[in-house]
Amino acid sequence: TPQERETDDEKNWPIATENVLDLRYDSNHRAELLVDQLLFPAQDGQKSNPNVFVVGSTLQRLLKGAEDVGLFKEFQDGTMRGFTYANRESFKDFYGDGEGFLSDAECQYIIKHELDTLRAKNEEHVPGYPKVKLYPGKSVVRRLQSKGVLVQYFPLHNKEDLKRLSFSWYKKIKLSFQPLDDIRHYFGEGLALYFGFLEYFTFALVPMALIGIPYYLFDWEDYDKYVLFAVFNLVWSTVFLEVWKRCSATLAYGWGTLSRKKAFEEPRAGFHGALGFNPITGREEPVYPSSKRQLRIYLVSVPFVLLCLYLSFYVMMVYFDMENWAISIYNENPNFATGILLFVPSIIYAVVIEIMNLLYRYAAEFLTNWENHRLESSFQNHLVLKVLVFNFVNCFASLFYIAFVMQDMVLLRQSLATLLITSQILNQVMEAFLPYWLQRRRNKKVHKRMRRMMGDKELPLLEQVQLETEMNTYLGTFDDYLEQFLLFGYVSLFSCVYPLAAVLVVLNNITEVYSDAFKMCHVFKRPYSEPAANIGVWQLAFETMSIIAVVTNCALIGLSSQVKAYFPESETQMILIVVAIEHVLLAFKFILAFVIPDVPKHIQVKLAKLEFDSLEALKKRVSTHLYMCTYLQHANRKCDHLYDRPFSANSRMRICLRGLHRVNNTRLRQHY
Repeated sequence: TPQERETDDEKNWPIATENVLDLRYDSNHRAELLVDQLLFPAQDGQKSNPNVFVVGSTLQRLLKGAEDVGLFKEFQDGTMRGFTYANRESFKDFYGDGEGFLSDAECQYIIKHELDTLRAKNEEHVPGYPKVKLYPGKSVVRRLQSKGVLVQYFPLHNKEDLKRLSFSWYKKIKLSFQPLDDIRHYFGEGLALYFGFLEYFTFALVPMALIGIPYYLFDWEDYDKYVLFAVFNLVWSTVFLEVWKRCSATLAYGWGTLSRKKAFEEPRAGFHGALGFNPITGREEPVYPSSKRQLRIYLVSVPFVLLCLYLSFYVMMVYFDMENWAISIYNENPNFATGILLFVPSIIYAVVIEIMNLLYRYAAEFLTNWENHRLESSFQNHLVLKVLVFNFVNCFASLFYIAFVMQDMVLLRQSLATLLITSQILNQVMEAFLPYWLQRRRNKKVHKRMRRMMGDKELPLLEQVQLETEMNTYLGTFDDYLEQFLLFGYVSLFSCVYPLAAVLVVLNNITEVYSDAFKMCHVFKRPYSEPAANIGVWQLAFETMSIIAVVTNCALIGLSSQVKAYFPESETQMILIVVAIEHVLLAFKFILAFVIPDVPKHIQVKLAKLEFDSLEALKKRVSTHLYMCTYLQHANRKCDHLYDRPFSANSRMRICLRGLHRVNNTRLRQHY
């Protein structure tokens, strides 16, 4: 722990760590953070745990760290500029010593950055752990994590801020926008963008839901009239994503992440390999041959994914056998009980799909980790690709088979409704009710244990750390985006057959906002803030789904009897015309994507102005540097003449700077 302690008023304690070592690991390379050790009293005859620390920082160190990590904040003229400590008073909302200038999420992001960049210098191993090897330039915290020395490492909740956020976010049921700025202030841009997308997706579905209700009520069996709904579906799926890009850019600019340069990505904590040199940084780090990784991907991962897809198709055929069995029983004895039996195969199949998706997710994560990707971004991209391919086939293969092989629109409508409703119920139970119930049980046990240990003493920080240590860890927005991706697929692909799909998704997302908000505030540990300018690879995933939706809806239009009536003699001609229309719509989609700018015009102007000002400032600095060098060289010659003896480079610079008055260069003195 640090030798010098700050007063309690100067402390800011946002991160708790368990089994962490001295932060002043190297006398020449310090994180310069504050550390406070927490001692939990002994329980059940066991010794107390001394290896729990709370880590924080002074306000001045946070402000300097904001410049180190490249935060963008609003300037006095309303533009977003990179924060600098020297010009801190020129930024909007900076008053006095800067208290409240940085958000909670930015503070804990800065502290985490300082810990992650704490590197070994000449140490060969972690003190006290001779088997945990180190080498120059290795991130100490990442090594502690990968070797299991650092057991837990998470930010603490701020009780007062969390209470205010909870009240404005989910405790009052109201038809209004979410407090995205408050969410971003507390959880960071990555999570705020997810809730922004969830809100935008929900509102974008409202027109489709309003159109779908009369279609469902008045034209239930007249599938030919769903051609108009399919056309509307095509336009909606394209405009929806293009407008979201603009909304995302507007949010990201206001939060200072749109123009922020991406930080240099360090190797993942789980990355391993023979020790080598990074050609970019020159530091020693593990090196793993790309050829070995490719062999693992193509010889193991790809065959495994194909095997899982085969199992998914096999389960699908079993489902159709069950469906035929239920239909045959209903035809033999049609009554209320056999009518209910018709829905049982679809319900069972929906449950099996969710179980298979869950099991495959664990397998895909294990395989992707085994592939040993160096960067976290590469790891996430490969994981997303594996999961999306399987989930798409597993969830939609049966619907495609019913629509285009069996061409049974009644069964398609029934299967879509059953799959959608069942998956939504299961997701709400697994994601909201079950975690809430488990967490309540955990909290009661912890409260009883803490009261038994402490007696009448009240130590709220100890109790808070103990409670949050027992909480589940939030694994990121991956599963949340995946759920919205599948719902978008149900709506964009087949809602023309079942128009109430949009209505069900709207209702699901409304409950999703409240359940996800509650989980983030009370079920999970507080996640680390991750700066984000967009939704990343998920934007590409949604755009790919929208392209598939164009093809699918055109094919459904071609299957309608109303369209077939125009081509009674030539089915080939009908197919060619449908394919031509599909190509025209795809071309229209890409033209629309090109015409609608991803970034609004006023933000483009502000970004261009910022870039222009940066270039002008760089030119001035370069010209000033050259001007200084020219006069110093002139002064060097004067000094050499005065002293008539050689000087080393350092002594000459010192003498010349002290001798500027002797050279009598008034212009240079006035300039500097």
